[in-house]
Amino acid sequence: MSAHPRIGIVGAGGRMGRMLIQAVHQAGYPLAAAVVRSGSSLIGTDAGELVGIGRLGLTVVDDLTKVIANCDVIIDFSTPEATAQYLNICQAANVAIVIGTTGFSEPQKQQMQQTAQHIPVVYAANYSVGVNVSIKLLQLAAQAFGDSVDVEIVEAHHRHKVDAPSGTALMMGEAVAERLGRDLKEVAVYGREGHTGPRDRQTIGFETIRGGDIVGEHTVMFIGDGERVEISHKASNRMNFAAGAVRAAAWVVGKPAQQYDMQDVLGLEQL
Repeated sequence: MSAHPRIGIVGAGGRMGRMLIQAVHQAGYPLAAAVVRSGSSLIGTDAGELVGIGRLGLTVVDDLTKVIANCDVIIDFSTPEATAQYLNICQAANVAIVIGTTGFSEPQKQQMQQTAQHIPVVYAANYSVGVNVSIKLLQLAAQAFGDSVDVEIVEAHHRHKVDAPSGTALMMGEAVAERLGRDLKEVAVYGREGHTGPRDRQTIGFETIRGGDIVGEHTVMFIGDGERVEISHKASNRMNFAAGAVRAAAWVVGKPAQQYDMQDVLGLEQL
């Protein structure tokens, strides 16, 4: 982990971007850049005043190429199309990048993998330390239970979330399926209705709840005859996601060029 990584934030005007600015400040790292989309009304404002932490003396800009030289690493929670451009800019400048954007197409994922041959790239669907510890616990549970239990995943989010199941729920399902030697695309069951017949033990079930202001709750149940193990993660605010991304940014500076995830950042791959 770099002692004082110079961190740049793209998508700085969005909800997550603002939290990232706060998280960088709270971690005591220098904020080296705050980039917003072209035409934004925030251009020219002070990044600190943007998030209510006082003046930082850093002006918000709309062009990463103008400030990339000041950065050791970029954190990007934007859109797949914008991320594709940021990958090119970071590669040209030999600057690491931490990506929290979701919804990539296969060609966009391939571009990320190709870029990671030249610069270090961290990509994760969820940067919460708790979620990533949960993933490790799920792998251990799946390995221990094998095919002796039924696996069900229940997730809940706020009413405004537009995709279902959540990316985190799918990440959890993939972790379990991989450890069980199954292909999630073939065994996933998304909700049940009507006369479904007996449950196939090879399937992994998903149930989705949407309502109110729930930040994010995920529970994976390993259900056997006579006992049940539940592994749950509940988020009460979104700052833990931002703090995890900042932790990843500090960790990746100076690492060899390849693609990493939060399991690597937290040292969980070796456990």
